[in-house]
Amino acid sequence: MNKIKYIISSLIVVASLTSCNNYLDINENPNSIHAENITPELIFPGAVAQSYRAQAGDMMQFGNLMMNSWAGDVYHYGGLYPNEFSLSAVNSQFYDGIWDNIYQNVNNFVVIERYPNGNHSQDNYIAMAKVMKAFYMQYIVDLYGNAPYTEAFKGQNNLAPKYDKDVDIYKSLIGNLDEAVALIDAEEDNAVNPAEKDIVFGGDMTKWKAFAQTVKLRYLLRMSKVTGDLAAYRDGHLAALSSSTNLGANLISSDVVEKPGYSTANNDKLNPFAFNYYYNSTPTEVQNHIVITASEHIAIALNGNNLGNTAPQYQKFNGLVDPRRFRLFTSITYNSVGQVKGVRQGATSGQPGAPTDNQNVSKLAAGNFSGGTPVSNVTGVLNASNARGGVIMSLAEAKLMLAEASLKYPALFTGGQTAFNDGVTASGLWVGVTPVNMGTYITNISTRPGLGWVGTDAQKMEAIMTQKWLALTNVNPTEMYIEYNRTELPYNPLAVNAVKSRRPYRLVYPNSEFATNSANVPNIASDVVFTKNQYTPFWNQN
Repeated sequence: MNKIKYIISSLIVVASLTSCNNYLDINENPNSIHAENITPELIFPGAVAQSYRAQAGDMMQFGNLMMNSWAGDVYHYGGLYPNEFSLSAVNSQFYDGIWDNIYQNVNNFVVIERYPNGNHSQDNYIAMAKVMKAFYMQYIVDLYGNAPYTEAFKGQNNLAPKYDKDVDIYKSLIGNLDEAVALIDAEEDNAVNPAEKDIVFGGDMTKWKAFAQTVKLRYLLRMSKVTGDLAAYRDGHLAALSSSTNLGANLISSDVVEKPGYSTANNDKLNPFAFNYYYNSTPTEVQNHIVITASEHIAIALNGNNLGNTAPQYQKFNGLVDPRRFRLFTSITYNSVGQVKGVRQGATSGQPGAPTDNQNVSKLAAGNFSGGTPVSNVTGVLNASNARGGVIMSLAEAKLMLAEASLKYPALFTGGQTAFNDGVTASGLWVGVTPVNMGTYITNISTRPGLGWVGTDAQKMEAIMTQKWLALTNVNPTEMYIEYNRTELPYNPLAVNAVKSRRPYRLVYPNSEFATNSANVPNIASDVVFTKNQYTPFWNQN
């Protein structure tokens, strides 16, 4: 576990990121501050900013490809995403950066959590660190199952941490969220106000409490299929959460966004989402923006199935154009109509799904980066992207979770339709669609089972997951992929060259574990991840 072992050097690097209010200068001398002088206020902003880079990098690509939202421009480039589409090499190298980057950055939240605090001066920082640790460690469990936890984050004191059961890690992290809320509620007079060092909420601890409770709701909904003692555990926490949130009033009320002060000064200081998938600071178009295109699958949904696909899963979209489409992907004139033109995953030029009569395809649109900010050129898009920061958790996701909670647990949560509509609206606002246009869309989908809040509970659940898929595309698609594994919703066709019958339920432990923690890492074969078994995350074994 090489990323966990070197905790001291990792902390010094993060401290150098955060000193002098310069959270992004990753080229500073890592020896510019001594380890004994590293305090929570020096660690926290850099830890948050670096953690978001994992979301804006590997997790963005992995989720969008697994959810069949992205494809590759096969008209101009060959060999794009062979492992993701064929699923023939889901091994210890397949997106191993997700594990490594999350563990490396969670280290720093743990250090804050363990910081000496006898006089309660660090209560707020410790509460914030607990929330962020719980937010990111959930992805380790949800993508890998059992993992190092109780013996992890100890640096040289334990170079080979044991693996804990995933369910035990979940319970511990839920406990961390409760502890964070308790610290915030205590409001100790001696607690330092994080103020500008808090690059998420600017020191507003009421918002941190709401974020903690929203993350807890995500944990509990992930456990929706567990039975027995685990179901009783889940239901008890849901009841406590329901009574404390006043029917959702104390969940997040806006997007949870980190704003460390991005700029176009250089690539390191650029919003990492824009840098990875749009243009760099010069500005020059980056490779990902050149080769990534909308998938045929999402194009059908956004265009209202305008080409008449007869698959029953697409009929709910018939004739209903999504106002988010040209904010998510660029408009291409095809068959004399402006539309999102996608490519079928796994197809090559000239094959079905990649017709050669028009070789222009839709790329990632400016709305993903600049939202509704008026822009006239690439520099304007980059400036807008830098100013609004990166989404850690979207309001759309939170509202759609509340809609699901009201559907599954009506004795505890109500207002499902309102929450659903608010979630759909929030997703449009983030990419720059006006409230009026989103309102019209919500009216139009209200008669479409599986797309709007209408029909049976099963159809409403399909609608929640369909809208969550659209809302988290280009925002946090790995979260949606985990939700897809939990619910098998929405319809998510495999690439035409896939050699497996479904996408993996989990990932294989990375090479870094086999190289440095071989005595403890479970030796998971690649084929194991495609079936439900004892290695599948505990909440998805039923």
